Amino acid sequence: MLLAWTVIVVLILLTGLYVGAEFAAVSARRSRLRRLAEDGNSLAARILPVLEDPQELDRYIAASQIGITLSSLILGAYGQATLAPRLAPVLERIGRLQPDTAESTSAILVLTGLTTLAVIVGELVPKSLALQHPTETALFTVLPMQWSLRAFAWSIAFLNGSGVFLLKLMRVPATGHRHVHSPEEIDLMIAESRDGGLLEPQEQVRLHRALRLGLRSARELMVPRARLVTVDADLPFDEVLRVVSASPFSRLPIYKGSLENVIGILHTKDVVTGYVQPGPLTVAALLRPLVRVPETMPADRLLAFLRETRSHQALVVDPAGAIAGLITLEDVVGELLGSVADEFKGAQLRAIRLSDGRLRVPGQMRLDQAASLLGREWKGTAETVGAHIVDALRRVPESGEPVTVADVDVEIEAVDGNVVTSVILGRPRGHGSSDQTGKGHAR
Repeated sequence: MLLAWTVIVVLILLTGLYVGAEFAAVSARRSRLRRLAEDGNSLAARILPVLEDPQELDRYIAASQIGITLSSLILGAYGQATLAPRLAPVLERIGRLQPDTAESTSAILVLTGLTTLAVIVGELVPKSLALQHPTETALFTVLPMQWSLRAFAWSIAFLNGSGVFLLKLMRVPATGHRHVHSPEEIDLMIAESRDGGLLEPQEQVRLHRALRLGLRSARELMVPRARLVTVDADLPFDEVLRVVSASPFSRLPIYKGSLENVIGILHTKDVVTGYVQPGPLTVAALLRPLVRVPETMPADRLLAFLRETRSHQALVVDPAGAIAGLITLEDVVGELLGSVADEFKGAQLRAIRLSDGRLRVPGQMRLDQAASLLGREWKGTAETVGAHIVDALRRVPESGEPVTVADVDVEIEAVDGNVVTSVILGRPRGHGSSDQTGKGHAR
């Protein structure tokens, strides 16, 4: 009897070993195993090639499944052959059953009991341990699994080949066992890491933004054409110098004739360098090239493109080639990190009149200053424009959302957390648009 239970325990432990090896193989982090292998861990060096090769991982999983199946079948057959004959006489004596009935009942009871024991001890417990400690479990099971790979080599080849053949008949691609996760699954793992205390809330937000960056297009992040404020290339250099000194922006788009003909970008450093040099100077001599990107370009590709071309900004064009807007490196980085502060922009809370007569106003501007610019009185307990809009709406608006506050059309340009950082106010009634050619691009 002791020998029978010893064999049963060994078979259950074998089932648990194969179950743990299977779940650990698909859950272990390759980066951690790679570091262990580099530090001289021989077991990590053995398992790492398996996890990095989809075909080898297929064979590894197949060996686990064959091991689980064989150990379970042998456990059931051995248990019925050894335990059922010993249990049948007990059932005859206690339950007063007929011999045939006692024999069949004992077989059912032994099979049910062993199956329950095997599921709990041989499958559920090893699975939980492997998912909680995948690296340790993978290292612990790698040697027995390598022996099993040799022992089951012919079975693995036959079963894997048969499975691939059936998949081909059903026209289903055999992708193998790979560590592939969808963006939604990665987002869920990031949220779980935050809930588990491994990530700070701000870190989770940054990772979420990075994950979604490829879903945002240049058109969604750009400054639309209607909001652009540009400089005429024919403007005298002295006037350009005045505009540059009054502007908080270091790069100004330059056009010739009309906005459709943007010929380059002007850097304030080039203006200063030209100013200190002797001789006459024109704006055209200081221009730098300005690259163009399609409005459908994803933000992650746009970031790589700007880096490769060593450009800080790019014109965004629609499918017809017309200018749709302007996007800067700051726009893309701001999508990842939130609004990026600038020592000049942050220090000067000034309104900028756009070409269509509307006003771009910082959310931190005092309410009375904005009211004087609008020619309309805004009453409220808030001190700043952004806070007044939030109080009036009784909620935090979204970026790009058009709203109406005290009969003033307002477009929310930028929101950072719960703070409105930039808005565009509609043109006051009875006032014409002023010509503000020469102002910088407000980003």
